[in-house]
Amino acid sequence: MQDDPVNIGYSTCPNDTFIFCKLAKQRDIIPHLHDVETLNEWAFEEKLDITKLSFHAWLLVRERYELLQCGAALGRGCGPLVISRDGKTLTNDSVIAVPGEFTTAHLLLRLWNPNLENRVFMPFDQIMDAVESGEADAGVIIHEGRFVYKEQGFQCLEDLGDWWESTTGQPIPLGCIAARKELGAEKIAGIEARLKDSIESAFADPDSTKDYVAAHAQELADDVTSEHIKTYVNDFTLDLGKEGRAAIATLQEMAKAAGII
Repeated sequence: MQDDPVNIGYSTCPNDTFIFCKLAKQRDIIPHLHDVETLNEWAFEEKLDITKLSFHAWLLVRERYELLQCGAALGRGCGPLVISRDGKTLTNDSVIAVPGEFTTAHLLLRLWNPNLENRVFMPFDQIMDAVESGEADAGVIIHEGRFVYKEQGFQCLEDLGDWWESTTGQPIPLGCIAARKELGAEKIAGIEARLKDSIESAFADPDSTKDYVAAHAQELADDVTSEHIKTYVNDFTLDLGKEGRAAIATLQEMAKAAGII
C-alpha cells in the first residue's frame, strides 16, 4: 500500500534545498518550492502539510502548525541587514523596502525601530534594485543579499542580527519548519525523523546535494552558494535545543510586548 502523499514547501534558497535534498526525492513527498513569503501566506490557509516559515509567520499560525525540532535557520552572524546607497541615513519618513510582511526581517525591523512606518513590501530579490532606483530610501536584505551588497555599492546602516544579539545575547531565529497539527503526532514525528535524516545526510556528504542545490540557484555563484549554506545551516538546524527554544521564546515575548503579534 502506497503512503499518502505529503505536500512539503520550502524555498529555492541553498540552505533549504541543501537540507531537503534527500527527503524531496522520496516517493511520497510532493515538494513545492516558493519564495518564503509565499509560504508564509499559504500557511494562513493551511495549504501545505509541512512548510518552511519565517518565525514571524509561525508565531501567527502556531495554533495550527507545530514547530519541528529540526530544519531551522537560526544562529549568529546571519541576520538581515538594513542597507542604503550614497550615504543616505534613515529618518522616520524614509521609505524602507522589506522582503514580505510576515518575514522575520520585517518583525526585526519593527522591533529595532518602530518609527519606520513607510514600509513597502516586495520579493527579497527586488530590494536592492528598489534602493538603487530610488523607489526606496533603504532596504532590508536577506539570503544571499548579505554576501553581495558591498560589491554592488551599498552601505550597511544596521545589522539587525548584531542588534538582536547585543540586545538579547541569544542567537537569532529566522526561519523554521512546521507541520500542520491535523496530520497527527505520529505522522509529524515520522516526517520529522526523515527530515533530520535528510539533514544529516547532507552534512555527511555535501557533494550529494550539489546538483539539486545548483538547479534551484542558477543565478548564484558557487562561492555565494557555499557561503549561504555555511551561514544558515548549523547545529541548530539539526536540533533547536534549549538555546534555540529560548531564543524563539524571547522573539515571541518581544513581538507581543511591541503589539506586533
